[in-house]
Amino acid sequence: MDAYRYLTIKRDADIVRITMNRPDRRNALSFEHLVELGHAFTEVGDTDATGIVLAGTGPVFCAGHDFADVASRDLIGVRELLRVCTALMSTIQSVPQVVIARVHALATAAGCQLVASCDLAVAGFSASFCLPGGKGGWFCHTPAVAVARNIGRKRLMELALTGEPVDARTAAAWGLINYAVPDEELDAAVDELMALATRGSRTAKGVGKQTIYAQLDRPEHDAYQISSEVMTMMSASPSAREGMAAFLEKRKPVWPN
Repeated sequence: MDAYRYLTIKRDADIVRITMNRPDRRNALSFEHLVELGHAFTEVGDTDATGIVLAGTGPVFCAGHDFADVASRDLIGVRELLRVCTALMSTIQSVPQVVIARVHALATAAGCQLVASCDLAVAGFSASFCLPGGKGGWFCHTPAVAVARNIGRKRLMELALTGEPVDARTAAAWGLINYAVPDEELDAAVDELMALATRGSRTAKGVGKQTIYAQLDRPEHDAYQISSEVMTMMSASPSAREGMAAFLEKRKPVWPN
């Protein structure tokens, strides 16, 4: 793995942990920090790892965009910053690995966008989530895109217009995260969910994840067309053939690389 300034990368068996490590700035997403995250996800995406955990150090999971960076840019510079941010969110969803956000504290604005862009998310009870632009001067336009694809319209509007945070239990009830757990159980809950989510063929899972994102928010007819074609083609894959053979022969599958 490459060396990073704002991240730490650790591999444990088949799981890679990408940890934002800029606690003095509350893991605020400067341009350089966003570039590093995008590079890290791309780098891990090209490995044989089966899962990625995104975490943060310090008192805040992620404070969103770094206003010192934003304020120093002209319109062209801000457009480039947001382009890199959007590319990161797309990369998280395009890598074949299962990506779980481990949220230990506040996830705000683009930090909340990060959580919403991960495949799965688990938070400690002390965590909270907000889109604070609604009570400030720079509305959370792009973070709302990802959050809107996780929760209902009225709840999105509450987050976006009021700017008030919601706690982890509420975030779980709204569908922004999968589970809220006691803080001391956070790591165990992340590991348990990752173990369940990474079972089976890595190849089949990676294509399945990418197909889900491709058909989400499409009209039902289009979604069926996309999914049916991929499912047809994948029926001939070594993973599908091995899975069906193992089922019929009543044995454990041996997944091909």
